[in-house]
Amino acid sequence: MRSKIAVLVLALAASAGVAAAETWKNAAFMDAECVDKFKSNPDKHTVKCALACEDDGYGILTADGKFLKFDAAGNQKAAAALKDTKKTDHLRATVEGTLDGDQIKVTSFRFD
Repeated sequence: MRSKIAVLVLALAASAGVAAAETWKNAAFMDAECVDKFKSNPDKHTVKCALACEDDGYGILTADGKFLKFDAAGNQKAAAALKDTKKTDHLRATVEGTLDGDQIKVTSFRFD
């Protein structure tokens, strides 16, 4: 009986540290440098601007106006998608990953 309780306690402790994956759909995408400039109208943010500000990193604006930054892998995925997109502005994306504070550990990124 004690071994079953010990296994259960260990399993609960291990699962407590695991963050659940989330998906953000149709999220306004932009670089960290331009958040304040385009927060009121994120769809005016252009691909050209986002590429020019690549070194500042990328993220999304939530519906409540909070900017969630991408981790390094997410920045790489977003930069590659920017270079391949035919869009010029109205940058909306679907992002999958886990939220850690105000940073998303991105597992999947695509423009909508």
